[in-house]
Amino acid sequence: MKQHLIAAAIAFAPVAALCDPSVAKIVDDHILPRFDSLTVSAEALSKAAKNDCAPTAAPLRDAYRTAFDAWVSASHLRFGPTEVDDRAFALAFWPDSRGATPRALANLLADEDPIALAPETYTDVSIAARGFYALEYLLFDDDLMQAGNDDYHCTLVQTISADIANTASAIYEDWQTRYVDVILSPGPDAPYRSDEEVLQEMLRTLSAGLQFTHDSRLGRPLGTFDRPRPTQAEARRSGRSAHHVMLSLMALQDLALHLTADDARLAHKLGEQFEDAKTRLQALEDPVFDGVTDPQSRLKIEIIQQAVGTIRDTVQTELGPTLGVAAGFNSLDGD
Repeated sequence: MKQHLIAAAIAFAPVAALCDPSVAKIVDDHILPRFDSLTVSAEALSKAAKNDCAPTAAPLRDAYRTAFDAWVSASHLRFGPTEVDDRAFALAFWPDSRGATPRALANLLADEDPIALAPETYTDVSIAARGFYALEYLLFDDDLMQAGNDDYHCTLVQTISADIANTASAIYEDWQTRYVDVILSPGPDAPYRSDEEVLQEMLRTLSAGLQFTHDSRLGRPLGTFDRPRPTQAEARRSGRSAHHVMLSLMALQDLALHLTADDARLAHKLGEQFEDAKTRLQALEDPVFDGVTDPQSRLKIEIIQQAVGTIRDTVQTELGPTLGVAAGFNSLDGD
């Protein structure tokens, strides 16, 4: 179906406004399949929660892992439909430095707040109580997986799962019905005025994704040498911290290879850098980065972080000029 959408967008867009063919390939091969996968797996998660909402239910946990994988593999695509109504944060509110998610969930469970009785009303709840990280607490946290009335806990699991499915579906629908044409049809009066602006968006997406993995997925548990923070590792309750780094590297490598399709030398260099980071991560055998407290293990994690930083440096100093654009600012850069 997505191939027909791409073809239709190209067929009806003015010839002079068509964007670089590599962008059409990124949309077709990199972006749409990821949101398609997210939509399908999120719907499967919602169905699994309806069938058995027990926190330890194997089918529910398996569906959760599959859907979360799909989100992490698409989570670097933070523009367009994912930014409408804060959808990306509704799926993944993290980092949560102030503990807003467990606090919001504990309040809902204690009060048996009726806002959680249906996904349609749940969109008005605090964004910290939505998405994959909220569901992780309910399925894997020793305290919250047992908190509250059993029936209400079940309803909350089902509602959050349905909310995830609705959000994923809305993102994918927006891509199919509107944003494919936005990306493929730059022009003077369009959101993207030129091919260069579209390519800049892609480069910014790649750079920001690498920065998030460097600063948050690896940087937060590392903390400092004197004050490591293993409990700050992403999704540590479900044992997914290192897994998320790997998924991110795989997704970002795919995007980088699309962007370097016309430069064999740079494609090879970035490919080697990504493989180095992934090989070191795989050899670590530390799923939640507990090793940050041990000097020897910590060094290995720091080297992985440095490897990710090296990739980002190459993207900014070599890929940007090759494409004729700069990455520009992103939401992680601050003021």
